[in-house]
Amino acid sequence: MDQPWLWITFTLAVVVLLALDLFVFHRVAHEVRKREAAIWSIIWIALALAFAAGVYVFSGRELALAFLAGYIIEKSLSVDNIFVFVLIFSYFAVPKRYQHRILFWGILGALVLRGTMIGAGTWLIHRFEWILYFFGAFLVFTGARMAFAGEEGVEVEANPVVRLIRRFLPVTKRYHGQRFVVRAPVGRGRRLIATPLLVVLVMVETTDLIFAVDSIPAIFAVTTDPFLVYTSNICAILGLRSLYFLLASVIGTFRFLQIGLSIVLVFVGVKMLIVDWYDVPIGASLAAVMGVLIFSVIASLLLPEAAEAHSPVQHDPLQLPPTHEAPRIGADPDVDE
Repeated sequence: MDQPWLWITFTLAVVVLLALDLFVFHRVAHEVRKREAAIWSIIWIALALAFAAGVYVFSGRELALAFLAGYIIEKSLSVDNIFVFVLIFSYFAVPKRYQHRILFWGILGALVLRGTMIGAGTWLIHRFEWILYFFGAFLVFTGARMAFAGEEGVEVEANPVVRLIRRFLPVTKRYHGQRFVVRAPVGRGRRLIATPLLVVLVMVETTDLIFAVDSIPAIFAVTTDPFLVYTSNICAILGLRSLYFLLASVIGTFRFLQIGLSIVLVFVGVKMLIVDWYDVPIGASLAAVMGVLIFSVIASLLLPEAAEAHSPVQHDPLQLPPTHEAPRIGADPDVDE
């Protein structure tokens, strides 16, 4: 599926949907409630299923299943993103009405970054077929590490991009509405100063980039068709914002989900490693991934008493380090509004 018009049509459709989302449905910043998040989650899933149906009609069952498998893998791995987003928003005490704006611009940046990574991955696979074995081994290693990894906090100062921003651009101690930068007096002139909202956006972008290193090779285990890899990835992350608002308060209760995700990564990694000896059918891969995820969720719900040690992070403002004082909504003195 390498026809240019497919890429152009899909990209234009995504741009139109994002424009409607930001400038029509979320033009005014507001807190996204669970009911609204559930409706949008259904809409994004329905659009992905409609796209899969179109692939089935025009390209056949095998490619449609490949798209669905890639979509489900990326959707399930994005749950880890949600947990980290909860930690980031809690650390910076981000007002709930601004969280959608951050996730919107974060996902817009992710479209570009992931498209670039998918293009590079496709080029590598076609140029060096042995790279699939490297991807497979990397996924097995990542899955095993995830199974034994504990909960980690957010280390803002360890993020090199955040350090770079703070080196060249001062950061205010308060939010200024939904603005990422403001102008303030410095010396004899006025210069741009970043708000904490920009720092949060950078954290979200770099976090997504780190997770994409795992998820994109996992989709290549299902199909090497660049169009299917790209569309399944993009369709999954388009619904990430609504999924965040739907699951953020309960994500910590799924204590077996991390184990399930690690099994999925190991499975697709092994699938890559044995492809020359046995090619696992797409239908079987899809069933295995779905089965593991459903079982991990059901097991978490049936054994809730052990989930107390993994309670979800609260959204109440935290006591932050001196360089990141607890933000207060309102303008800094002498800042241009």
